[in-house]
Amino acid sequence: MIHPENDPQYKGLAVNQGIAPPPAINPYPREKRKRLVYTPSEYVEGILKGSITVLSQAVTLVESQKYEHQQLAQEIIEKCLPYSGNSVRIGITGVPGAGKSTSIDAFGMYLIKDCRKKLAVLAIDPSSERSKGSILGDKTRMEDLSREQNAFIRPSPSAGSLGGVARKTRETIILCEAAGFDTIFVETVGVGQSETAVHSMVDFFLLIQLAGTGDELQGIKRGIMEMADGIIVNKADGSNIEKAGLAASQFRNALHLFPMPQSGWNPKVLTYSGYCRTGIKEIWDMVFEYMDFVKSNGYFQFKRNDQSRYWMYETINEYLKSNFYNNPAVEKELKIKELQVLNSRVSSFVAAKEMIELWSGSFQNDAEARV
Repeated sequence: MIHPENDPQYKGLAVNQGIAPPPAINPYPREKRKRLVYTPSEYVEGILKGSITVLSQAVTLVESQKYEHQQLAQEIIEKCLPYSGNSVRIGITGVPGAGKSTSIDAFGMYLIKDCRKKLAVLAIDPSSERSKGSILGDKTRMEDLSREQNAFIRPSPSAGSLGGVARKTRETIILCEAAGFDTIFVETVGVGQSETAVHSMVDFFLLIQLAGTGDELQGIKRGIMEMADGIIVNKADGSNIEKAGLAASQFRNALHLFPMPQSGWNPKVLTYSGYCRTGIKEIWDMVFEYMDFVKSNGYFQFKRNDQSRYWMYETINEYLKSNFYNNPAVEKELKIKELQVLNSRVSSFVAAKEMIELWSGSFQNDAEARV
């Protein structure tokens, strides 16, 4: 196209020829890479070699709800089991805002740099009851640790099923130990029901508290305090040092009201600052002292055995519950029974008994048909 400005009568004016617009579609398309699919033996081989990519994919299989993924995951776990059990498992809990993620970042860097450890962090992230989604943002608060080659951080959504997530977390621990991680952190959702589940899969249970919140008297309440093997008061820095010391003293007094733990260990209370990274060495001296103590008196192996027995029964309960609700006969009849209960035509207990009888009868018929 010739621009009128280029006409000889317009001397001194010139418009250069424009370039053709680029095509809307990439003329050099790259072939989409297909995700590699491994056999169970290849998964195990990759995990034992310490491949983070293979380990991550194996954990995804563990967390998957698909039946075929679950079958594959169980086969991988079974083959990794002989290589597991050689780590120190630490449960970390505390009220929201206590600084769990910041503390894990500081603790992890100390263990990796000063103690030459390999660390896996398994963070259970609460899921929304409405959207069922999770932020999974714990890794963003562990800035230093997330860049470390010897650290593996894996946030997992609770997805409304705490028991299921706890079981999957325990299975993930086995995979991480087989991959060569000698220290495992399990971070809980927060103070509540999740503590009991996490306590049943760790060797040392660490409770993070805060000072100056007006909540020191909560220390005399049973439950979470009784489970703790060590209590640490965070944010002991600046003008808060005196308050942290006072809170620590109050927690020590509260611990005297509880009976001696089965381990024979007297829980200690320490102060530290996750932000300033002070007092961290003392915390890990306490953890290592505890591990030596329970290994020497035999409680360490006793607790590991007790946890294995607990999770065997928990897995049975989880399987029976899942099998019940996924049974076609139960799914068909359950809504009818629910309406009968709501209309006061039958009691809740009778309806439950009839549903269980229906399920067990259906289960028995399936077994006879297979024979």
